[in-house]
Order: sequence, then structure tokens, then C-alpha cells
Amino acid sequence: MTAPSLLLRVLSSVPFLFFTFSAYSSPLFDDDSVIDVELVGPLGSLIANKKHRNEASFVLRADGIDYTVSVRVRGKSRTRVCDFLPLRIRFSDDTSGTVFDGQNKLKLVTQCRSSARARTGVLEEFAAYRIFNSLTDFGYNVRLLHIRYTDTDKRLNEKLREQYGFLIESSTELANRMGAVPAHVAGVTRSSLDDNQAAVVYVFQYLIGNTDWSLVTADGDDECCHNGDLFKRDLQIFYVPYDFDLSGLVNARYARPDPTLGTRSVTQRRYRGYCTSSEALGVAIHSIKDRQPEILELVAEIPGLTQKDIDTTVKYLNQFFAKASNATKLQKSFEKRCL
Repeated sequence: MTAPSLLLRVLSSVPFLFFTFSAYSSPLFDDDSVIDVELVGPLGSLIANKKHRNEASFVLRADGIDYTVSVRVRGKSRTRVCDFLPLRIRFSDDTSGTVFDGQNKLKLVTQCRSSARARTGVLEEFAAYRIFNSLTDFGYNVRLLHIRYTDTDKRLNEKLREQYGFLIESSTELANRMGAVPAHVAGVTRSSLDDNQAAVVYVFQYLIGNTDWSLVTADGDDECCHNGDLFKRDLQIFYVPYDFDLSGLVNARYARPDPTLGTRSVTQRRYRGYCTSSEALGVAIHSIKDRQPEILELVAEIPGLTQKDIDTTVKYLNQFFAKASNATKLQKSFEKRCL
């Protein structure tokens, strides 16, 4: 069988990668427009007492509606390096008929510091999620917010009072949307992973220059995996990545490469995928390469990014696409480095 016919045969066998097959929908994540919101509450106390992770009562204003919500600090590494911390929002009110219809708990990714670079960083991380969503339905949906923070403690830095952030779909919603269930396990074998989804994840992580992930249990955790969740559908396990702030695409000021990898900076790409079927890996490389125009357009359309930001991001992504122009050579290099 020739290589083109093999590729077509494999492509025809993995329609789930690029086509929605679930009728499940959410008003929050069905729209790409930016939501203007205001979050009012004791932010100063919440951040000052970040180790305790206590919930505090806030008001979330959006579309002329006030929602009573409980808010707490979340995250791990960002609580050590950020002035403004990621948050978790839990709705107390009935949200029926609103943009938040059906939502309970949502993760909010925020601007880490007051600098312009940090402002760009949160938008570039949002771009990473959107890129992954363009490659597979089995990824966390996100929705961009323009947020005004009103700190009732009057302690918040003025430069952080208005910023972009984004909400991340809950694992429950993702599971319902994909007809799957969360898989809470200590480890995962290569044979249990869905080859096609896994290959897309591996190539995507290389595309954005992300090495801060793995398919093993992170230190201090009881469940697999580092910066990713597992879902089970039928007999297959699907790995869904998150947290891309340490990727080369974002290139956060606080990001440092893992010293065990021997890379000089986080912008230096390193393939960290598991060894998987050659067919699945080839399909993933070709499919992502063919989506170059769509991916670059997606970046260019993100609100809040300056033209300089867009040019820098596009240049970084195009370094991958230049390598992917020789897909056979790139695949061979991946297969030599696979775990």
C-alpha cells in the first residue's frame, strides 16, 4: 500500500479528531465573543491568605445581571510566582437562561503580574487552548473575559484592576460533551491510550513548545497525570492537557526549562511524546501542518494582542511549520526521541 493511500485510510478511521460528534452544548462555550464582567469582593484578603484557600463571597456582574458567587485561590506553581492568582468561581444563584446556564464551578485563568508582558501571556495561553480545540474536540473549551476587579479591601494594585482572563470548561462538562467519564487512576499504560488523540497531543505540545507535562503522576499527587486529565470512553483513555503558561508560545518571564531536558530556554522545542503507532503520528503531523492557515488566523484574531505580539507568536509557530514541511523527516526525529 502506498503512503498516500495509507494516510487516507487512517484519516478515514479517525473522524472524531476534527469533527464534533456530540450534541451537548453550553451557552458559555458556544460563543467566541469576549464577555465583559466585573468581579466585586475581598480580593486583597483572598490573595494575602492564599495558603488557606478559603472561599469568600463575591458578586459577578455580566450582561446586566448580578450573580452571587464564591471565589477562592487555586493553582500550584503560579501561587509562588504571581502577584495576582488564578481563581475558582462557584455559582450560588440559579443561572438558568443566562450565559452561565448549567455552570457550577469554573476555573478562571488570570493575569499573573501587572506588566504588559504578563497581559500578553494570558492571551497567548488562551491561544494555546484555542489551537488545541481546533485540532480535537477532546480538549477543554475556553471563553475569554475582559474583567474589571473591584477589591472591597482596597488593596489591589491599580494596574491589575482591569485585565483579560479566561474561563475553562469543567471536567464534568467535557466528559458529558464527549460521552466519557473522568478516569481517576494512578498511572496509564501506552496500550490503554487512544493512539490518535495521544498523537495529536504529542505533536501539539511540540508545536507550542511545551515540555511542562507528562503521562506520569506528578510529585505530591495521587493521580495521573502532570498538567493533564484522563477520560475514559469505551475501552480507551484520552489524555487532555491544560496549563500552557510554561510553554515557548507563552514564554512567561518566570518560566524556566526543566534542567533534566538539557534545553537552554522554554522556547527550545523538545519532543516528549510516548512511542505510539506510526500511522497515528503521521496523521497528526500532516493534519496539524495542513491547518497552518487556520491556526495562524486564530492567533491574529485574539482580542487584546498587539500586532507585535501577533507577529512574535506567528513567527514562533512558523518555526514548527517550516520543520513540518518535511513531515517524513520530522516524524523520524519524533520516533527517535519518543519515550
